Amino acid sequence: MTTAISPNVPEHAKLGPLASRLVKVNDLAWQPTRFAGIDAKPLLVDRASGLVTSLIRMAPGAVLPDHQHVLIEQTWVLEGHLVDKAGPDEGIECLPGEFIWRPAGSRHVAWSPKGGTMLAMFQIPNKFFESDGRVTDQAGDDWQAIWGTAQESRAG
Repeated sequence: MTTAISPNVPEHAKLGPLASRLVKVNDLAWQPTRFAGIDAKPLLVDRASGLVTSLIRMAPGAVLPDHQHVLIEQTWVLEGHLVDKAGPDEGIECLPGEFIWRPAGSRHVAWSPKGGTMLAMFQIPNKFFESDGRVTDQAGDDWQAIWGTAQESRAG
């Protein structure tokens, strides 16, 4: 049985364990993230496995700070663009209709000088490196405490 949920879709609670989960994305409200100018619509979250799929909206000039992709990350740009601001692929730009994926262990800073909307799929959420040395998840919580079990279960 799945442990995945679609946050903010309460009608899923009454569905059987094998029923399909339709998410009316246009009905979901954008949720601000802790990163200025970046909002998200979480579509699927599975804490047990770490699997996360979200619609991401970046305002012009928004920056996703220094982070590492724990496992493969996939991004499909729907509108606008996504640019590597820092890291080994600095300057690479993904445009509307293009798809980019990042290998496990890759690390960079991403931004959208003109803004953009993208579908992002994670096998396990990113690790963010804070200036005080902490390693957090996208919500600012201790990464290991929230996602470490999912990573360990994939390794074992």
